[in-house]
Amino acid sequence: MSKTNFEFLDALSQIARDKGISVETLLDALANALVAAYKRRPGAAEEAVVTIDPESGEIRVYGQELDEEGNVVSEWDDTPDDFGRIAAQTAKQVILQRIREVERDMKYEEYAGREGDIVTGIVQQTDNRYTLLDLGKVEALLPQAEQVSFERYEHGTRLKAYIVEVRKTTKGPQIVVSRTHPGLIKRLFELEVPEISSGVVEIKAAAREPGHRTKIAVWSNDPNVDPVGACVGARGSRVRMVTNELRGERVDVVPFSDDPVEFIQNALAPARVREVRLDEETGTATVIVSDYQLSLAIGKEGQNARLAARLTGWRIDIKSESQLQEEEAGYGGQEWAEGEWIENEAGDMVWKPAEGGEAISAAEWSHAVDAESAESSAAEPAGAGAQSPVHAADPEEAGA
Repeated sequence: MSKTNFEFLDALSQIARDKGISVETLLDALANALVAAYKRRPGAAEEAVVTIDPESGEIRVYGQELDEEGNVVSEWDDTPDDFGRIAAQTAKQVILQRIREVERDMKYEEYAGREGDIVTGIVQQTDNRYTLLDLGKVEALLPQAEQVSFERYEHGTRLKAYIVEVRKTTKGPQIVVSRTHPGLIKRLFELEVPEISSGVVEIKAAAREPGHRTKIAVWSNDPNVDPVGACVGARGSRVRMVTNELRGERVDVVPFSDDPVEFIQNALAPARVREVRLDEETGTATVIVSDYQLSLAIGKEGQNARLAARLTGWRIDIKSESQLQEEEAGYGGQEWAEGEWIENEAGDMVWKPAEGGEAISAAEWSHAVDAESAESSAAEPAGAGAQSPVHAADPEEAGA
C-alpha cells in the first residue's frame, strides 16, 4: 500500500466514524462517481466498472464489452495513468455530497415517526405565510392555517407545537407543525400529568376552538385515581401550566362515561343538566336545563354547546324547562287534538278524531274552535287568563 492510498483510506475511515456512515457506503458512492468520471474521458469504453480495494486503497478501472442480454463478454484493465489525481478530486466531491445525503436521511429518520409528537422550538422568522421554528438540527414550518389567530410569535421566543406531517425533500426533512391541533392539548397534558404519561389516566376525547376554549374527557383505569383531579392538579397547578402554554386558552376537564346520557351531562359543564333525551336514529340529544342555566349551557355564541357536541359525537339541542312546557302544551300554549287530516270521497280535507267519531270539515272545525274559545272566555272570572282550547294542526300543514 502506497502512502497516498493509506492516507486516503485513513481519512475515509475517520470521516465515516465522525458522520456515522459506513466505509463501504462511501466506497460504493466513490466507485460510482469514478465510473462517470472515466466515461467522460476520450476513448473510454461504453461499459466500465471501478474497483477500490478496501485494504490497499488501490483503484482500478475495467472496460467491459457486453452482449445483447447484458452479460460480460470480455473485460480489460483500462485504468488511466493519471486516474489517481482524478480519483482524489472526485473523492472529495463525492464524500461531501454523500455526507450531506446521509445527514439529510438521518434527520428525516429522526423525525419521520414523530407525527403526533410535541416539539419545542425557537421562533426564527415570521411572515404572513408561515413561521419558522428552530428545533436544533432542523427547522419546522408553522403555516398560517395552523396558527392561532390572535397569537403573535416574537423572534427568539420558545414555543411548543404539534407535529402534523414530516415530508422528505431534496433539502432535507420538512417538518410541519401546528398550534391549533387538538392533539397539542393531549401532549401538553402528558407532559404535565404523570398519570397520563404512565397510562393510569386516559384522554378519551378532546374538542377545541383554538385560542378560546377546549374540553377534554378523561378516564381513569385505577378506581383509586380521580382523573379530573389528576389533570387539574393541586389548586389547578397542572391545568394552569397547559393554559399558560396556550396563552390563556380556557380548558375544561370533564369525566368520560360510556353512558351517553351521563357523558352529555358532564360535557355541558359547568351548566347543570336536568334531563337528557336521546334519539338514536337521528343522533340527537335533547337536553333540558333550568331556565337560569340555559345561557350557561349554550355558552357565549353557542360555544359550550358546540364543544360538547364535538366531544360526545351527539347533536345537542338545549331547551329550558319553560320552552319544553310550551312545546308540549302546543303552539301558543294550546293543546293539540289527537287525530289527522284526511281526504273524503268528495275530495275535501276533513279532520278525523283519533278517538273515533264523525269527521268534520275545515270550516266546521274552525267554527267549533271559535265557539269553544268564546264559551271559555265568557265563563272565565275577571282577571284570569283564557283557557286554552283544543287545537289541531293546520290542514295545509297536514299535506292538503
